[in-house]
Amino acid sequence: MIRTVKKVGNKPTGRGRGNVALFLALAWLILLLGACTASNHGTDMEPVERHTAGFSLQDDEIRKMNQMILDQASMNNSPGDYLLGEGDLLRVSIFEAEELNTTVRVNSRGWVTLPLIDTVDVKGLTAIEAEEKIEHLYSQRYIKNPHVSIFVEEHISQRITLVGEFNNPGTYDYPVRQRLLDVIALGGGLSEKAGQIIQIRKSKKADGQPEVLMVDLDRLIIEGNYDINIQIDGGDVVYIPEAGVFFVNGAVKLPGAYPIKHRTVIQEALVEAGGVEPWADKNKVQLVRMGKDGTRKIIDVDLNQPESQEMPLQDRDIIMVEASGASRYMRGFGFTILGTGFTYWGR
Repeated sequence: MIRTVKKVGNKPTGRGRGNVALFLALAWLILLLGACTASNHGTDMEPVERHTAGFSLQDDEIRKMNQMILDQASMNNSPGDYLLGEGDLLRVSIFEAEELNTTVRVNSRGWVTLPLIDTVDVKGLTAIEAEEKIEHLYSQRYIKNPHVSIFVEEHISQRITLVGEFNNPGTYDYPVRQRLLDVIALGGGLSEKAGQIIQIRKSKKADGQPEVLMVDLDRLIIEGNYDINIQIDGGDVVYIPEAGVFFVNGAVKLPGAYPIKHRTVIQEALVEAGGVEPWADKNKVQLVRMGKDGTRKIIDVDLNQPESQEMPLQDRDIIMVEASGASRYMRGFGFTILGTGFTYWGR
């Protein structure tokens, strides 16, 4: 307790001088603590904390989801199932004729050149299928009942890229015929900052542009909707954004996922995405937003109206900018959010 200093005239008593020293010491300590608190919670941090609150999953939820991913993942794929392609380095062994053993790289056409039988097309075959094909070719003219073994020394053609909030993001050799849960497990599971929508940009192009799929992780992992546990192909890019993001797609220069910083509005979102393309139809901008019941709804946005430009974004919002006129058909774009029954194509 701090006692009131008693004064005699303008000077404190002897006992009062001790209380003054104690009071000043406590006041200095309070100021020091206040300065430390201000340094840790400055005004620059407050808007970020306010607008990202509730976006990220709790630690126990992440642990639960990662355990469920590991339980469902099928990581024991046979090396013989690996799909061969351009650039792969193969060691081919013929047990009945070791002098025919060779190490060869698959060329740009998907062919390998082997002793006696010349070129063999192996692109798109598994290692086991290629072994059977080569055995057949040798058995036709040269070796009775041959046994061929193929070992893939370098995986070049089939790789997948895991970006964002994986525990171990990076580029991985594609072990073959893996599905989404398998590659999430391959990337070490979800990080503590992971959002709830995962984006897959397919290497196979549709209408001149990569196909984009979005998967709701809650539907896939928590609800166990394994119909949306899609196959991932070599060359695919799998992206898990940090919680608290919006997506921009369609006729913009830099489509993708972006973090919600402070209070982000639609106009700012389009600027972050590099602005709209010259062939964009500015009168046909739509906002795809998740409702409280888990369904997606489409909100028409008129960029000519200030209130539309200043509409604040929410976590997992998707902005679609459509193409104008014939460009819509020449540059087709769209996406599907698997697990929700929601598919969007420019219209």
